[in-house]
Amino acid sequence: MAAAQSARDDLVEDLGEAVGGDPNWLDWLDPDELEGGEAAAAADALAAENDAAVTGFAGATVAGNLGYEVEIQTNYTVGDSIIPGTETRHANADATAVIEPRCDFPADADPAELVTLDCDGDLVDIDPEDFDLDDLPDASVLFSVQLAE
Repeated sequence: MAAAQSARDDLVEDLGEAVGGDPNWLDWLDPDELEGGEAAAAADALAAENDAAVTGFAGATVAGNLGYEVEIQTNYTVGDSIIPGTETRHANADATAVIEPRCDFPADADPAELVTLDCDGDLVDIDPEDFDLDDLPDASVLFSVQLAE
């Protein structure tokens, strides 16, 4: 989840940079790819907070939504257990989290003009002629992050 949340935040920053400078800025609402640098670091940090380490990290696509698959292993062993032979084993887990765009806009929207996004009922106006990154709502309004697997 941390990797996808980090990537979601990056998407919003990239959207902010694209508005007014990229004539196809509306494409940022439905990305074709995600960068993994900061997302991988976020996954590492969350694993470390839980006394674990990332053992696998890869981009993933589920139902057309982009995200990340992360595998972790605990830094500690299971310890004493009623199950013989598990004392020296480490717990392993994996999860896939995806980023889903929440916003729709009219098919005939002109990215050079004021565009009103409908983000699950929240209306967000973006005017490329008078835009400031601080005008964008929180990333969670534009994109949701969900566990997919």
